[in-house]
Amino acid sequence: MQMLNRCHGAQRCASRQCAHVASSFNSSHRALRLQRSAAPSSSHRASKQAAAATLQPGADKDYDVYVAEKQPLPAGEEKHVISIFVADESGLINRVAGVFARRGSNIDSLAVGLNNDRALFTIVVNGTTQTASNLVKQLGKLVKVRYVEDITKSKRVERELMLIKLRAPAGPARTEVLQLAEIFRARVVDVSERGITLCVSGDPGKTVAMQNVMTKFGVMEVCRTGRISLKRGEELLEQVKTPTERPAHRERKSDSQPVPVTLESREADVYMVEKDDLSGPWEVTNVLAAPQQYENDRGEAQLGEFQAHTLQIRVADVPGVLQQVTQVFARRGYNVQSLAVGPSETPGDSRITMVVPGTRQSVDKIIKQVKKLVYVKDVEDITAVPYVARELMLIKVRCAASQRGELRDLVQIFRLGVIDVSRTTMTLEVQGREDKMSAIADLLEPYGVLEIARTGRIALTRESGVDTKYLETMRSSTGIF
Repeated sequence: MQMLNRCHGAQRCASRQCAHVASSFNSSHRALRLQRSAAPSSSHRASKQAAAATLQPGADKDYDVYVAEKQPLPAGEEKHVISIFVADESGLINRVAGVFARRGSNIDSLAVGLNNDRALFTIVVNGTTQTASNLVKQLGKLVKVRYVEDITKSKRVERELMLIKLRAPAGPARTEVLQLAEIFRARVVDVSERGITLCVSGDPGKTVAMQNVMTKFGVMEVCRTGRISLKRGEELLEQVKTPTERPAHRERKSDSQPVPVTLESREADVYMVEKDDLSGPWEVTNVLAAPQQYENDRGEAQLGEFQAHTLQIRVADVPGVLQQVTQVFARRGYNVQSLAVGPSETPGDSRITMVVPGTRQSVDKIIKQVKKLVYVKDVEDITAVPYVARELMLIKVRCAASQRGELRDLVQIFRLGVIDVSRTTMTLEVQGREDKMSAIADLLEPYGVLEIARTGRIALTRESGVDTKYLETMRSSTGIF
């Protein structure tokens, strides 16, 4: 019996030893398999990361409009800021954009605004110094271009404007949005039950940083301008001489006679109003006209059914798309009053905001033509719906030390921003609608306005669905008044 017990004990001990050996063998075999599969998995992850990097928007193509992507420029290239003074003429925007498109230059940013009898383009282009120099020479050969300068090496102030519509319903999310807006010094321009629209101005780094921070709330729409630049201090862009007027004593009798209105005069570059029975797009007040000529901030129908239409065009980011869009308007003789180009809320797309005069029927026809372009994804005329519109202007005025107190009072009244001060000048930043620009420019005229740079209009539809223009067409819901 004792012998039998000893036998069973030896068997149990042997089985335990076998199990231990088997488990150690299995664990070592499992470790060997994991070790063998570690290298392929790491290489597979590396290949997937490389493939994802190549599939990122803009990784293998150049953009025609400004896109905020953190990718280094090729060796020897840099961003060049080119200022172009041009005479206001139909189709000139298309010709300027065509100079860059034909030479394959990558336009990083474009802003244009009308000032008195000329328009100021501010274009940021990527390329070498030699490329920028050649572009300046080619732009100077255009007929209506008065002056071109590459101000990259100059000390300058730069600003751009952004409208961003966020999905922020009432609650903690909206509270956080308002707190972040205060940090970035953004202004609330529209509020609804499900969203909020903010307006912010600053250098490109500030606007991109704000958009990245607000992404977690859900960005519904984004509309941005290109950057505008002015030299710092007392330095000015080249002064343009105006042509001398003809002496009065040399005026012939025939010169004082009225010129008959013909079909050719309707297609002139400068819009004229001679006869009450003649209506056309030349009778529409330019939304970016000189401040003293400003009459209507929305381009309402003034005579007949002609008015300024605000168009939103969403396009793909491919080289030459801007020139293709403006060419459609130039071929049909449309004078683009305002143009703003910037990235949209969708990666790989950009939004173009244009203001063109015309009738509802003529604008609908040209919209159909723009939609036929390959890289155009959507076109919308938002003139008839409530929308928020903003513009940015930099204005440099003469200012002695004794006048700074007066200008500081104006800055506080109009909520302006002082972005540069020298011994004899002061540069101000103005943000708002065109009527605000007009009032400020009139008040600053006695001090001496040296330079003005404007971005043009950007606009987004109001989520609240209400604005002053809309309320003027509706009856009051109460009988109190």
